Amino acid sequence: MTAALILSQHRAGQDGDALRTLDAWTPDPADLPTASALALMLGRPHLAVSWAERTDDALTLAAAHLRLGRNAEALYALGAARDTARVLLLRARAHAQARHSDAPALARAARTAARAEGDTAALVQAAALLGELHLPHAPHDALRDLAEGLKVAELTGQDADAYLLAVLAHAQRFAGGTAKAALTAQKACARSAPRSPARVLALHALGRHDDAETERQSGALSGLPDWVTATPTAHPD
Repeated sequence: MTAALILSQHRAGQDGDALRTLDAWTPDPADLPTASALALMLGRPHLAVSWAERTDDALTLAAAHLRLGRNAEALYALGAARDTARVLLLRARAHAQARHSDAPALARAARTAARAEGDTAALVQAAALLGELHLPHAPHDALRDLAEGLKVAELTGQDADAYLLAVLAHAQRFAGGTAKAALTAQKACARSAPRSPARVLALHALGRHDDAETERQSGALSGLPDWVTATPTAHPD
């Protein structure tokens, strides 16, 4: 019942009400997997960790740790989990956040697994991660990797993922397409959840750095890559 109420409030745009309901909730053991996923979705990663630790949901636990910048803890949570696309993707992001040189290879492995499994959500996120790993120095390579994620949305008839769009906006910015970047970032911002990485990246792409920092702190997000606020070399649109 509480989970349904939180979802209803979230979908109605009642963010404050959804947060208050979530923060006041003491979920029963059977509700912990749903509760931890909701906490992550609503930008409460500390709460997501505390609840996910009491379940066998390694994916949500690892994802929450990654939001907090706890890369080693995320990898530990995944342990010896089978190398599905989503497990590989989380491992790749942990390595990317830790600036390990094998992050691109892991991200490509996640993309290959997502294609084989038909996991479109994982494929989109793998495309986004591969795209951001090219930034800021190879934005055109980033655009090529991000295009696969956009193609998935087109083929499935869904709106493009907010995080993918946020990374795309930065790739366009570094490629010199400032007008396109602004339009893409506006779409990403509109589709993103408050306190989410997608919202923070989109606001930075729009030049709204103070708003982005407020969202980052509210969502307890770890530090961002340097390229997020880097100034691109001037190019004509």
